[in-house]
Amino acid sequence: MPTFNALYDRLVRASVNHKTEEELEKLRQEDFDSHQLDCLLNPEKYPTVWRVGDCNCSQEEAANCAGKCLFDALYTDEKGNVAVNSKMCVGCGACVERCKAKNLVESKDILPTLAMIHRGDAPVYAIVAPAVISQFTEEVTPGKLRTALKALGFTGMVEVALFADILTLKEALEFDANILTDRDYQLTSCCCPMWIAMLRRVYKELMPHVPAAVSPMIACGRVIKRLEPGAKVVFIGPCLAKKAEAREPDIADAVDYVLTFQEVRDIFAFADIHPEKMAEDNREHSSMGGRIYARAGGVSQAVQDCVQRLNPNRKIKVHAVQASGVPACKQLLNDLKEGKLDANFLEGMGCVGGCVGGPRALIDKEFAREEVDRYGEEAPAPTPSIISM
Repeated sequence: MPTFNALYDRLVRASVNHKTEEELEKLRQEDFDSHQLDCLLNPEKYPTVWRVGDCNCSQEEAANCAGKCLFDALYTDEKGNVAVNSKMCVGCGACVERCKAKNLVESKDILPTLAMIHRGDAPVYAIVAPAVISQFTEEVTPGKLRTALKALGFTGMVEVALFADILTLKEALEFDANILTDRDYQLTSCCCPMWIAMLRRVYKELMPHVPAAVSPMIACGRVIKRLEPGAKVVFIGPCLAKKAEAREPDIADAVDYVLTFQEVRDIFAFADIHPEKMAEDNREHSSMGGRIYARAGGVSQAVQDCVQRLNPNRKIKVHAVQASGVPACKQLLNDLKEGKLDANFLEGMGCVGGCVGGPRALIDKEFAREEVDRYGEEAPAPTPSIISM
């Protein structure tokens, strides 16, 4: 029986070469795990984390593993195996990293994405996270990546940083309107599904301090579909939690599939596409503020700069504190509840370092942070504010 990784490699290679049906026919004549195959072909039917093998540990060890999930998404089934509750899982990926037997893997959306592109019955747009800079080597600019994605069959590519700019302006305006005393505060950022899930499920009483807004990813997908009815949208980023976010019932209209940087790298490899050798197809989409959303502190810096440009004479300035990584976010929120903070703007990011530290990033997070800052400095404007300097 082929291992999960072997099954995955075979099917991705076949799909890239338009030979999925031929490969499936071969698999029907072999001994393979039908559950694993169905997960790969129909990921939307399953949780963001899949179990691809039985647990070899004791029931006590399995129960202890399940009990470590912050969001109570893991449990042990009647056979003593760790199972995933799709309604509770936010896709943080911590359990995937912890599983010593490697029986837990994240959802993979490559096969349905390529099938959607190959059908050719609708335009398919790639939308890329701000953390994309230099992920596919330093030579791969956004312009070259756009050309490479078009070579795969995507209709076009949009940088989600543009919609981070829109969120920045919205949060800056809300801060200016609502933070009127030294005791007022605002929580951000809705761009991180792990942070929002933590607030909704563990710190519910703080939700009134979170501005009502969808994430830049969701906003980008919705705008594309409004401008081009019938279009399909695929988000590309370093985050597993975005897969779970895209499936939430109230926002599932925006993004059809989510690919990680690692999945896209796999597609490029099997398709023999080398982004660094592609021609430039540059578009200026965003300000510095939207581009630096990818790293810890970027959201609060963007909002602070925007507030300053909107209302330079404001008496109560943005006093921001940040936390990245789940333990640090929990500590920040606990300190807030205990009255230990005097900040009026709190930024939380589920991954250490922010999105550049996402579980499926391809480069070191410190180098990625430097590249994000460099790309931000190259932006045509410092903030999305319509007020000129």
